[in-house]
Amino acid sequence: MPTISAEFWRGKRVFLTGHTGFKGSWLALWLASKGAVVRGYALDPSTTPNLFTDARVASMMEDVRGDIRNGAQLEASLQAFAPEVIFHLAAQPLVRASYDDPLGTYETNVLGTARLLDAVRRTPSVRAVVSVTTDKVYENPETAEPFREGDPLGGYDPYSSSKACAEIVTAAYRRSYFPLDRIHEHRCAIATARAGNVVGGGDWSQDRLLPDLIRGFLAREAVNIRHPNAVRPWQHVLEPLAGYIALAEHLLSDERSRYATAFNFGPADADAKPVSWIVEHMSQRWGEGATWELDTSDHVHEAQYLKLNTDRARDELGWQPHLPLASALDWLVDWYKAWQAGEDMQAFTLRQISSYESL
Repeated sequence: MPTISAEFWRGKRVFLTGHTGFKGSWLALWLASKGAVVRGYALDPSTTPNLFTDARVASMMEDVRGDIRNGAQLEASLQAFAPEVIFHLAAQPLVRASYDDPLGTYETNVLGTARLLDAVRRTPSVRAVVSVTTDKVYENPETAEPFREGDPLGGYDPYSSSKACAEIVTAAYRRSYFPLDRIHEHRCAIATARAGNVVGGGDWSQDRLLPDLIRGFLAREAVNIRHPNAVRPWQHVLEPLAGYIALAEHLLSDERSRYATAFNFGPADADAKPVSWIVEHMSQRWGEGATWELDTSDHVHEAQYLKLNTDRARDELGWQPHLPLASALDWLVDWYKAWQAGEDMQAFTLRQISSYESL
């Protein structure tokens, strides 16, 4: 069952970087609804509209605006709050944007992670850190084999390689400052979480398949589709978030050192679908106004095949996906239809969280 324990999280002090983003907003709402005391640290939302504003996320948490690259501001905010748990989601999250601004991507994703972990060294309240990277951290020869956590790291583009670097930085800090054989002294366990291609209501990012489809459908304009045969580990946003939360709970357990490592969070094998399948399902589910066309122009490199092996998360954390992809896409359409109708999106988003927990 994916139910998150209110008893466990009630009163837990949680520092969440990137809380104004898509995944961060969902995570903030979920944790706050369970009684956690959440302080978010992030830049302003990067799009208009955005989930953070539409779901009034700030009303359920402490909203601090700051740049993850500003070490002094970050450390002051972290130490003043004295959290027990950190979820690190702040990032430049887009492959295509990383081609336009590679240095900014590396500064945010690599040095931002290093600055956070360095601040943790001087914040003795911290017991658990979940640093979120991506499924794209692996060196990808584009075979049919799903990636396991021990496979070589790599990254063709600046985004992917920056996240692989963030994995290496995290491992170095863990070994150097939070070694597992001395965890009884520093009492801080650090893990990384690798997931990607999440879908769900409230994502308005540029150059992502589902937001691009929704924008086109709302405008009744044909959506350009770049790589119809590309296969990705699609999953509803609540699936990996449930994994992140479960991982944090295990990092706070008596066996915390066992879980201070990397974990993949991905869908069942049957839900690793090509882009064309997603587009057709979404078009049929949306109905009138949903059209698309093939974009034949030249584009920057994007991997054509990517799957994750999630045995470690299943075996060690008891985590598994609960929402089939077709249902996840239906939930996504329901969210945007509700938004279009002017519904209370905080209440609607919390209802979807509750529905997920009841699966």
